[in-house]
Amino acid sequence: MAAPAPKPVLVAPTAKDRDILRRLATQWREITESPRCAWNREQWRRLADLEGSERPLVAVIPEGATTEFIAGMQLECTDTHARDTERGLRLRLKHWHEIGDDTPWMPFHDVSMNVSNSGYGVEIPSQHGADRGSMVWTAPLTDLARDLPKLRHREWTIDRQTEEAKVAWAEAAFGDLLPVRAVSSLWWTLGLTWEVIKLVGLQPLMTLMYDDPDHLHELMAWMRDDHHLMIDWYAREKLLFQHHFSSPIGSGGYGPTKSLGTHPIGVDPSQMVGFSESQETVGVSPKLFAQFILPYQIPLLERFGLNYYGCCEPLHQRIEHVLKIPRLRFLSSSPWCDDQKLAPRLGRDYVIMKKPNPAPVCVGFNEVAIREDLRRTLATAKDSHLAFIMKDTHTIENQPDRLGRWTRIAREEIDNALAVTAG
Repeated sequence: MAAPAPKPVLVAPTAKDRDILRRLATQWREITESPRCAWNREQWRRLADLEGSERPLVAVIPEGATTEFIAGMQLECTDTHARDTERGLRLRLKHWHEIGDDTPWMPFHDVSMNVSNSGYGVEIPSQHGADRGSMVWTAPLTDLARDLPKLRHREWTIDRQTEEAKVAWAEAAFGDLLPVRAVSSLWWTLGLTWEVIKLVGLQPLMTLMYDDPDHLHELMAWMRDDHHLMIDWYAREKLLFQHHFSSPIGSGGYGPTKSLGTHPIGVDPSQMVGFSESQETVGVSPKLFAQFILPYQIPLLERFGLNYYGCCEPLHQRIEHVLKIPRLRFLSSSPWCDDQKLAPRLGRDYVIMKKPNPAPVCVGFNEVAIREDLRRTLATAKDSHLAFIMKDTHTIENQPDRLGRWTRIAREEIDNALAVTAG
C-alpha cells in the first residue's frame, strides 16, 4: 500500500506579512460591523423574505472585469500565499470603498476547499483562448445509441489536507480578528443543459429533440441522476452551506432568508436555495423546453427549501412553465427579458433579480443608455420585489471607476423613481 501523501505545509507568515494581514483584517471587520453593512444585510433579508426592502437594492459582481478592477493594486506581503490572501482582502476593501453597492458583506474570511471529480468517463478535448478568451471543444458523443453506454457517473473527492492547512494558516495569522470559515466550491447550476452540451454539442442538443428524442430523454435522465449523486456526496461530506449574505445565490444577487434558518456549514439541501437555468436552449420553443429540459430539472430543485431560476435567457417566454417549480422565490430578468410581460405575471410573490445590460458599462460607458435601461425596469417593475445586479462585465476597458459610477447612477434613478411614486 502506498504511503499517504504528505500533509501540505504552508510557510508561516513573516512578522511583516502578519502585521499587514492583521491590519487589513481589522479594517474589514470594522466595515462588516458598521451600521451601513448591517442595513445592507437586513434589506437583503427583507427582500428575500418578500417583506419588501426600503428601495430596490443594487449589487455589482465584477466577474471577468475583476482583473481590470484590481490592476495596479500594490501588494506588500512577500510570501506567495500571504500575497494571495492580501489580494483577497484588498479586493473586498476596494469593492466597499470604490463600488459602494449594497453587497451584504459578512465578518468572515472564507477559505475555499479543493473539490474535484473524475469526469463522465469520456474525454472532452477543449481549448481556451488567451486572456479570458472563448473555449472550443470536441463533443465526444456523436451517436447516442452507440455512445451512451460509455458514460460513467462522476466520482467526487476533496483535498482535506490542503483545506486544513489553509484554515490553520489563516487562523494563526488573523483568526482572532476575523473568523475563518472553510467553504467548499459548490456547483453553480443544476440546469443540466450546459453539461449535456459538453457531451453532444450545442446545435446537436437542439436537433436531437427531433432526430433522436428517445435517446435525448435517456441522456437527460442520466445527467439528472448524476447531479442527484453529486448533491448526495456533498451532503454526506458535510460540505453544503447556505448562501447567506455575502455569498451570491443563483446567477446573481443574495438570499439571506430567515425561512431557511441560520445554520452552519454542513446543512441539508432543504436548508438551501437551489438554482437552475437553461440559457443555452433559448433557440427552442417553450413547448420543447417543457418537454426535454424542465422535467429533469424539477426533481433536483424539489430537494431545496427555496429556488432561483434563470440566467441570461429571456425568461418571459417560458415563465408559465418555470412557475411550476416548487418553492420558487427568485427569478432572473436578463437584458433580453421583457419586463413588461414578466413583472405583472410575478406580482409580489417572487423576487426579480434584474440584470441590466452590461454593454453600456463595458464599452464606452454610455450614461444615457445606462439611465434609460434602469428607467425602463423601474417603470415596469415598480411594484415588484426588485434588485439590480450588474454582472457579465467581462471588460471595463481598464477603467475601474466605471463600476462605482454605475452604482451611483443606479441609486440616482432609484431615488428619482421613488420620489415620483411618493409625490
